[in-house]
Amino acid sequence: MDSYDVAIVGGGPAGLSGAVTLGRARRSVVVVDGREPRNAPATGIHGFLTRDGMPPQDFLATGREEARHYGATFVDSLVVGASGGAGEGFVLELAGGGGLRARRLLITTGLVDALPDVPGVRELWGGDVVHCPYCHGWEIRGRPIGVLGSSPMAVHQGLLFSQWSDDVILFTHTAPPLEDEQRAELAAGGVVVIDAKVESLEIDGGGRLAGVRLADGDLVPRGAVAVAPRFVARSELAASLGVEVADHPMGVGSHLATIDPTGRTAVPGVWVAGNVADLFAQVVSSAAAGVMAAAAVNYDLILADVRAR
Repeated sequence: MDSYDVAIVGGGPAGLSGAVTLGRARRSVVVVDGREPRNAPATGIHGFLTRDGMPPQDFLATGREEARHYGATFVDSLVVGASGGAGEGFVLELAGGGGLRARRLLITTGLVDALPDVPGVRELWGGDVVHCPYCHGWEIRGRPIGVLGSSPMAVHQGLLFSQWSDDVILFTHTAPPLEDEQRAELAAGGVVVIDAKVESLEIDGGGRLAGVRLADGDLVPRGAVAVAPRFVARSELAASLGVEVADHPMGVGSHLATIDPTGRTAVPGVWVAGNVADLFAQVVSSAAAGVMAAAAVNYDLILADVRAR
């Protein structure tokens, strides 16, 4: 069984940045990655200086190349079990058999977007259906935009997307009833409210969004729709080691709890970074979190070594 200083579980921006940082610190690093990136449906990443518009698969391939340059090893698999601790080291079991050992763990497994259960949403996800205007607002600017109300974030999204379009409709759908003050804010922002349940998103013959079909049969033409997924951290591995899974204070999902800004958890030897810990992290902030966590892991290993002498 191969042994490493650090095992990074998850090969997204946080994991790859952590691998580069630890490799440059002359640590032996393995990245175990199931190759299931959250942003796979997107055509490009945005808001990352010098990488704007870069296809996600190209970004990950470049990150792997850089990490390999500093000695990182990659294992394309899933971790199905973990045991041990910071003292004796961790043992990871891999899907299909086999395993590896590591003195420390950095878990960067990301999250899953639990999309509203409306026909057409998943089919158009990452294209004409989006959730973050800072990620994709520019690409849908000026289009007639619909906001599918499914959470308390509906008003927030409606007002936010009005910055990118003068034609925004909030479909209340299953969102909590709007208060008078919220309706006044939406009206002041130029956002039209349609109090109706949405039946489906209609897709035209070219695979693009045609409009929003209401429960009464009416079709409201739209060029894009914003939704509010529930963000569910891929927390099974960390939770099996005792890391706390906490509900986000804004009610948008669950994440792994940390005890300091570096991503350290309450379980000795285990750090987390990226969307698994910060549900709102974009690619650039996930990458930054990976760097910070890796630096903390490296120093923790230094302390362990000097104290053992």
